[in-house]
Amino acid sequence: MCKADFMQLSGVNREAVARAYQDADALVMRQDIHNQYSFPQVNFVEWVLSRIQWRGDEYVLDVGSGQGAYFEPVQMRIPRGELVAGDLSLGMARSAAEHPASRCVLNLDAEHLPFPKHTFDVVLANHVLFHVPDLDRALSEIHRVLKPSGVLLASTNSQANMPELDMLFKRVFGLLGVRPKTASLAEPQPHFHLEDAPMRVARYFFAVARHDLPSTFIFPSAQPLIDYVNSTRALREPTLPRSITWQDFMNVFADQAQRIVNHFGEIVISKLAGAIVASDMGDFSREYVQKLLATPS
Repeated sequence: MCKADFMQLSGVNREAVARAYQDADALVMRQDIHNQYSFPQVNFVEWVLSRIQWRGDEYVLDVGSGQGAYFEPVQMRIPRGELVAGDLSLGMARSAAEHPASRCVLNLDAEHLPFPKHTFDVVLANHVLFHVPDLDRALSEIHRVLKPSGVLLASTNSQANMPELDMLFKRVFGLLGVRPKTASLAEPQPHFHLEDAPMRVARYFFAVARHDLPSTFIFPSAQPLIDYVNSTRALREPTLPRSITWQDFMNVFADQAQRIVNHFGEIVISKLAGAIVASDMGDFSREYVQKLLATPS
């Protein structure tokens, strides 16, 4: 099932996402900043994986695996199982294949999963489904490859994630004398936020649960925040008005961020991320479904 080589995928939307995640450097930087400047200190990967119950023999698919942040924690939970992973980005897939805990890594499109029906016990889709152009197609594919008792575990952000950053972006645009193309700048993704994800997932799964994890960024200096925003250039630059270059935007953003630090001594940004758990008759829904099946009609 796992191929040793990688096939480059095509498509305009797919190319845009692949360009943003052509290698792991920017993603690793953001993850490091989250780990260093988030309060309270919570291992997000462990928190996500602990949202479901593990037996130890699961066959797991990690869709949009990035460089493999979930590989080792998952392998520890499935000593008798198997992990298959993949990413749309060829660079990410190659990076993931070099991870010491990787077993089987593919260049993978969530809208066209190359697996038979009812293959996996768990599908992971962490901070990736908001990048998928056809979300319904991806959810349908995930449901198809899951066993009837299988579980989807997908992390994402709230639509209200990092509102202070959004306000700072709008202030920058105001100082530049332009209006942004999108209503929300901190979260340019159009769908699969914590607020709408349960409804979207419920179209394909019998039971859906939402788990929230609020936290806070506290930056004692402006540079980590500047680095964080700069690492998202590939995703944010297309939202800029044509009259504004990325360097124009970042110059004003850096100045405003430093002014906040000078005045308050730090920059505080609220965060809200979480996880969606979905299944037809497994995990948290198992007991309820068994009672339904046992009840005479």
